[in-house]
Amino acid sequence: MIGFFIALLSGALMSIQGVFNTKLTEGSSMWTANAYVQLSAFFVCIIAWLFCDRTSFKEIILIQPKYVLLGGVMGAFITLTVIKSMDSLGPAKAVMLIVISQIIVAYIIELFGMFGVEKQPFSWRKVIGAIVAIIGVVVFKWK
Repeated sequence: MIGFFIALLSGALMSIQGVFNTKLTEGSSMWTANAYVQLSAFFVCIIAWLFCDRTSFKEIILIQPKYVLLGGVMGAFITLTVIKSMDSLGPAKAVMLIVISQIIVAYIIELFGMFGVEKQPFSWRKVIGAIVAIIGVVVFKWK
């Protein structure tokens, strides 16, 4: 049950962050805002690490497979694409499309067992759920 609430909080924070980052970009530039966002997140993580964790950073270098080290690089492009989509579509439409994309890609990852995720069997229920979400975007956008 705690995972459910954490996921809801994550979605809310992502939506608010997207609006904040879009406004930040309006007052500066895309890459300046993105750099500030990533740098401020870095400092928060370092402070949290100092108080909560203290695991050696050497352990990260030993992680296998190496492609999982690209998460931070993806984070910069996630920030960029969220800012751009919210700026052009508005927060509600952008977030709806982002979430639908996340659902579809996550299902494909599960379905094919990509990136070390446990492979899941095909489910029409999940496909129908994604289709209903897509229809929801069409209805939401319909004037």
